[in-house]
Amino acid sequence: MTEEGGVSPEPLLDPMTSNIAPQESDQRGYSGTPYTITESRLSTIRSIFMYPYYDKGGNTDNEGDYQKEIQSSSPQVHKNLNFQLPFFGFRFNYTRVSLNGYLEFSDPPPNYEYPCKCRIGNLRDGDIDTRPPGIYFRMERDLRTRQDQMGVEIRERLKWDIREGVIGSETFDPKHAIIVTWKNISFNGGFANALYQTNTFQMVLATDEVYTYAMFNYLNIDWTSHTEAGGDTRKGEGGVSAYIGFNAGNGTQSYEYKPYSQESVIRDLTGTGYANGFKGRHLFRIDEKILLGSCNRDIDGANLPLMFAPESGNMLGGTVVNITGPCFNPDDQIKCKFDVADIVNGYVVDRNRAICVQPPLMVEGYVRLEIAIGPGLYKWKGQYYNPPATAAQKIYFKDTSYHERSPSEIKITWEKQNLTSNDNANIRISLWGYRETTIRPTFIYITDLAENVQNTGEYTIVPSQYRTRTNEFMTDLRFGFIQINLTESIKVNTYTTTQQTVEITPVVWSRPVPLGWYFQFQWENMYGRNWPQYLCNDWLRTDRYLKNFAHVLPQCPCTIQQALADKGKFLPDTDCDKDSNPQCYYNNQAIHCVKTGSPTLDGSEQQCCYDKNGYLMLSYDQQWGSSPRRCHNLGLMPYNEATKVPSLSQWFNDVVPKYLCCLWQEEQAVGCETLRFERRPSQDCVAYQAPGVAGIYGDLHIVTFDDVEYTFNGKGEFVLVKSKTQTDNLEVQGRFEQMDPNAYGEVRATQLTSVVGRGNSSTIVEVRRRPLDARWRYRLDVIANGRRVYFDRPSLKFQHFPGVTVYTPTYILNQSEVIIMFDNGAGLEVLDNQGYMTARVYLPWTFINKTVGLFGNWSFNQEDDFTLPDGNKVSIVSNINDMERVYNDFGSKWMVDDVLDSDKGRALFYREFGRSSANYNNKTFKPQFLMTPEDIIPANRSEQIARTYQICSTKMYECYYDYAMTLNRDLAHYTQNYKATIYQLKETTRTRVISCGILETPRFGRKSNFLFIPGTKVTYECNQDFVLVGDARRTCQADGTWDIPEYGYTQCLRQQEYSSRNAAITWGIILAVLIPLILLIVYIAFRVYKRFVNTEDDSDWQYDDTSKEKAALSMARSPSLEYSDEEFSKSPEPSDKSDSGSILKKRRSYDKSYRTHEPLKDRPDVEFEEKPWDPNTNEYEPESKPMKSPAVESPTSTTSPTSSIQYSVPFSQKPDLVKVDDDDANIPNDNEYAVPLKKSPKERFSSQSSIITAMYLCQQEYSQRAAGVASGITLAVLIPLVLLLVYIAFIFLKRRQKEREEEELHEKEYEEQKMRAQEAAARKLTAAEDLNSDEEDNNSNITSTANGKETTVY
Repeated sequence: MTEEGGVSPEPLLDPMTSNIAPQESDQRGYSGTPYTITESRLSTIRSIFMYPYYDKGGNTDNEGDYQKEIQSSSPQVHKNLNFQLPFFGFRFNYTRVSLNGYLEFSDPPPNYEYPCKCRIGNLRDGDIDTRPPGIYFRMERDLRTRQDQMGVEIRERLKWDIREGVIGSETFDPKHAIIVTWKNISFNGGFANALYQTNTFQMVLATDEVYTYAMFNYLNIDWTSHTEAGGDTRKGEGGVSAYIGFNAGNGTQSYEYKPYSQESVIRDLTGTGYANGFKGRHLFRIDEKILLGSCNRDIDGANLPLMFAPESGNMLGGTVVNITGPCFNPDDQIKCKFDVADIVNGYVVDRNRAICVQPPLMVEGYVRLEIAIGPGLYKWKGQYYNPPATAAQKIYFKDTSYHERSPSEIKITWEKQNLTSNDNANIRISLWGYRETTIRPTFIYITDLAENVQNTGEYTIVPSQYRTRTNEFMTDLRFGFIQINLTESIKVNTYTTTQQTVEITPVVWSRPVPLGWYFQFQWENMYGRNWPQYLCNDWLRTDRYLKNFAHVLPQCPCTIQQALADKGKFLPDTDCDKDSNPQCYYNNQAIHCVKTGSPTLDGSEQQCCYDKNGYLMLSYDQQWGSSPRRCHNLGLMPYNEATKVPSLSQWFNDVVPKYLCCLWQEEQAVGCETLRFERRPSQDCVAYQAPGVAGIYGDLHIVTFDDVEYTFNGKGEFVLVKSKTQTDNLEVQGRFEQMDPNAYGEVRATQLTSVVGRGNSSTIVEVRRRPLDARWRYRLDVIANGRRVYFDRPSLKFQHFPGVTVYTPTYILNQSEVIIMFDNGAGLEVLDNQGYMTARVYLPWTFINKTVGLFGNWSFNQEDDFTLPDGNKVSIVSNINDMERVYNDFGSKWMVDDVLDSDKGRALFYREFGRSSANYNNKTFKPQFLMTPEDIIPANRSEQIARTYQICSTKMYECYYDYAMTLNRDLAHYTQNYKATIYQLKETTRTRVISCGILETPRFGRKSNFLFIPGTKVTYECNQDFVLVGDARRTCQADGTWDIPEYGYTQCLRQQEYSSRNAAITWGIILAVLIPLILLIVYIAFRVYKRFVNTEDDSDWQYDDTSKEKAALSMARSPSLEYSDEEFSKSPEPSDKSDSGSILKKRRSYDKSYRTHEPLKDRPDVEFEEKPWDPNTNEYEPESKPMKSPAVESPTSTTSPTSSIQYSVPFSQKPDLVKVDDDDANIPNDNEYAVPLKKSPKERFSSQSSIITAMYLCQQEYSQRAAGVASGITLAVLIPLVLLLVYIAFIFLKRRQKEREEEELHEKEYEEQKMRAQEAAARKLTAAEDLNSDEEDNNSNITSTANGKETTVY
């Protein structure tokens, strides 16, 4: 009673503990003020083990959730959910609640027995809960919008129970829930008093229609098996215990909860699990695959499954990994081993959960994660995915200012909830750097950018604040990362009785960023305002010492169509992808870039970018062109060496120089052009070879590499492609299963349901079609190395396994297209549309004439496509009615099984659920061989025949066949589409793109266009104040070559350089004309001089032939050789013949002396007096003149040639000048005697001098003079050249010596700075230990040292 005498209202019931259900109106939030739950209330309701179930209220019958329809005679009831419940990949909007302790979604197979047979028991004496025994079923829907107390409390309770109970569910927000309770359930077949042997357990399902979690609450277990399973009739013990787990119900997947299911330890379910700190609570995630969310202490083995989240991290470390699997004690010492990284210590959070902080892990791909408890072995193991550094991004930049050389500010944002939910928490923003100065790369702390900043999710970095910073020994860092972590560690509460806490520090990282905005002031102080040029030159000098790598890279395709079609070599470049990232910062004006999917043997990577015209962009044309890379983004084993670290080595060796040489300098700077033309030049597409393509589609139509088309409806597993060599090994196999029945019954045709491939020794990758009812989220299953992998997150879009790269296009969200790239250049593409698969194989030219299988031998010859495993050949298909012969004689021969065959290999498919190749191979299956609709569809169904021709507008016989067999319009449509796509790919790959290759853009100039196809006309222009030299236009000719320049190669010269060059050319022309002319004049003068000398020599001592004859005859006739003065003065008549031919006559040869002292015949033996022999001396002239004959005084008389010779007394007559032998027959007459001619003194002197000149000067002195002249000319040329070379060598050696001294000085300073940095780091670490006691001193220490600790990556 109230004070006013009225009736007091009924007290509000607690929906979490009451047995009376709330009203329906209250459940939808229509009753009044929205309900708000407090933390204390949430803690209270979460401390209750069982979720609420009601036996009263809630409906008109006042029976609450009790299911009175469920009895032994009718053990199940159907329930419509009106929402989607994901389970094992399927989605259901209904369920069936069974008395036998489970929920089902379909009838089990006929041979499947119930895991447990139950009946409703009785209340036992002393039961606190007196609600009637039976089944209770309750649904709570639309929890996200509910505002009533029941809805809010169920939502919050479920949300936090699952988030804290199942790792990896931190963002789960339930949308719908199902609570099913089996209270006091006994076993079937027992005695009457066995009804008091009862079990009470509960299942709670929570879903957001994408993820589904199951909670099993085991309150009491008194019996374990029913009588039909061998249990006794009184207590239900013995026999086979009940089945615990999950079953997809269609023979595809199942999960048995070991060691409890069907084992005697099933009783331990009430004392294990430890989910949310409760014994008897077990949590699972069941939407796609079953993942255990609670620990399991009752199993042992060498390889126990480890559950952890997140499944991937960041290679820089800092990711907090939650671990469950073993059951932990509060004092356990946890050791975590991430692949090859050092062991890190873990921390126990509760019995069901521990955490490990991932260390820096410079590897990529799936790595081992193993844990051990105490001194035990590493039994619990899992596969942890470690993507490259560029795959995960937790810190975002609002603009591209961080790329600039000197930005005014840089704005960053991050998800603050990734660090903590506490908005008042403070964070620290720090800067880290990376370098490869030794074989072991280092990742080093640089400085703090900000401290004690509130975690607001955004911050603005002002680079000018770091103007006075000095980071000695760190100025060689070119790029790094921004790290954000909490200033104070987070305390994680445990669920132990002592409420212990664990402190962790979450960390988030940015993507790699250049560090010019931070180090610009220090670099300017060291190298001047033009510091990018200095750093660029330093990089160029270093890169020249590294080995060349471009020669092993594959050639780029000429067009974007070819690049997209070559799926065996190239995949999209995430930095410039037309589908996901069109920004293309490093390749401006490009619409799409591709790169090689796997590193070469040297670890390099090819990049090919394409412009709006679809043609290849070259670095010779612009700085945004394609750029080969020394290091692949995936790295190379071993990953802990320089140039081999995933992502980081590529940034260090290939991305940083783009900033130093081009982005921070002018495009036409010397360093940028050196980078573009020498160190990272694009490779043209002249030698590109497009792949061969073959495919399979529809109800198994095949197009071979050589364009043979046929239909093969085998049933089983068959070889599609197999190479015949070990160097380029490739195996691709397909599984063909029978088509689903149509409206008229069985369809005797097959379709592709699974494809598997392996290249060389790579990981085996299988792509499998999912069942039709399980395609709501993923269309295809990808199984790599025996486990399913998914591509539903950005960091998982591209996954690399040993020898193979697997990815889905960035625009594909439902996993309906999977591309497999093998290291040998082969590619496999699998697509699915409406449940109909197609597969296409791409092969490089190295596989020509090396393949066999259903796709034929790629040899450009169709006749050998039907090659059998034993090497024999079968004639190819001739018409569409020849398919039965193809089936029997060729296709069926390529069936494979699990037994190795030397010609076909063995089946590569992943086996599960106890299946083998025998479950699929059916050699007795006979498909429909007739191809036309009239032969397939009965005549009485003429509408369907007409419909076939109407749907298949392309008139493909494959379309006719597919629709006539299945009556499925979707299949007919995709058959046409798939075949057309195959031939489009073939046309693209076979279209020859004629390329004229590279045509360099002149420095300080530009080109009118960057095309390189025939007919292209390129016009050159130069920048202002530059002059164009050479051809102003070039044309790409039809034969794929640029026309030959008429005026020389094009250059752009400065005005001064142009003038100097013109002057040099002018002087060159002048000298080119003058030097030959001078040489010619000298030569002519020499010849004239030589002719003149020879003429004088011959005229001195020659005799007239006629005079000699006459003299000889005269001497022969006369006994005495006495002459009168008159006779002596006679001279012979001159001979024209002698005079004219004297120059051309052969010179007389003398023995260098004239023997005048020989005794003449018939003359007294008288000694001649000594006379001067040199006619050039004055002593030669006689003292007295000889007497002249009167006959000589005539002025017209001629003188004898020898009249100038003087003779002394006693000779009054002229002596003989010719010795006459005694042989009279040879004595000449008087007329033949050589009479000396009289000459003037001047002529005499000249005539006598010519003797000596001819004999000595022309022979000896002339040779010496000629040699001297030649030597003089040679020395005049060589000496300046030698001096110039010596000077150049001296300058080079001096410069080299100076560089060596600078390097030694730099190395010495480097070591000194390193020692000081290590000492500073040691001081900082020492001071950090006093952080909690003296925080103010610690901050001062960090600010003053400004140095970091260096971590060497091993």
